[in-house]
Amino acid sequence: MFPTSVTALKGLLRKDLLRAVPGLRTMASEAETSKYQYETLKVTTEPNHIFHVELNRPNKRNAMNKSFWREMVLCFQAIAKDTDCRVVVISGAGKMFTSGIDLLDLGSDFLQPQEDDPARIAWNLRKKISEYQETFSVIEKCSKPVIVAVHNACIGGGVDLISACDIRFCTQDAWFQVKEVDVGLAADVGTLQRLPKIIRSQSLVNELAFTARKMMSDEAKRCGLVSRVFPDKESLLSAAFDLASDIASKSPVAVQGTKVNLVYSRDHSVQESLDFMACWNMSMLQSQDVLKSAQAAMEKKQPKDVTFSKL
Repeated sequence: MFPTSVTALKGLLRKDLLRAVPGLRTMASEAETSKYQYETLKVTTEPNHIFHVELNRPNKRNAMNKSFWREMVLCFQAIAKDTDCRVVVISGAGKMFTSGIDLLDLGSDFLQPQEDDPARIAWNLRKKISEYQETFSVIEKCSKPVIVAVHNACIGGGVDLISACDIRFCTQDAWFQVKEVDVGLAADVGTLQRLPKIIRSQSLVNELAFTARKMMSDEAKRCGLVSRVFPDKESLLSAAFDLASDIASKSPVAVQGTKVNLVYSRDHSVQESLDFMACWNMSMLQSQDVLKSAQAAMEKKQPKDVTFSKL
């Protein structure tokens, strides 16, 4: 049988390349150093400066326990500083992307306060909520583009997570659920703040948040939550890595500067964003990457043919 699509063909070629060149397999495990060893995440590198971060509690449906909320911060703080990384792909191990918050594990943090005084209980709850918010804000703060590949269920905290990512792909069997109202609380770690700026329909966001109904992949594509839908997890990951490879081939100065300015522009006026952009590029336009790119264009070369220094 021959592959039925360009994406499938690329996936097969990528696998064949890894089998044929042992050195690439070594590269694919380089990130599994002490810096990237976690209980709930599996971090590996792929060729072309791509890091793969997997939610790695498949037997627990990738439920987000206490370790996860801490480890995501540590992981993305390290990735943000790692000059070997230019693009990140996030996926979930096992049968689904994530079932969301691990209520049994996190219940003690929020339902069993250690203090008796209401003010102190509230003060410490606010501190904990702010710490949990950072778990996904750290993805947005990372200047490396982050592509998330969702298969099957993406529930509760999973929606908070993907809302902080830059590009969202999913499988046809994927579904999304802002689940928090069903467990007696308002979503408090990013969905209510980021989702309206992604979907751009306040009515739809309100409906999802008030009812906790499932949104299937076709509706997620129509409303802009995801940009592409794939038939299965294999083709999903293949496309995510192909896209990551394309992005990683370009100037890291240009790509990371683009992400920083896109995030800034989302939360500021047009004029404020233009002023910020001018201040940004008054230094970044002096990069050697501009000269290299211009020369490559004159020589009718592709960006992938240019060697850009680490950033």
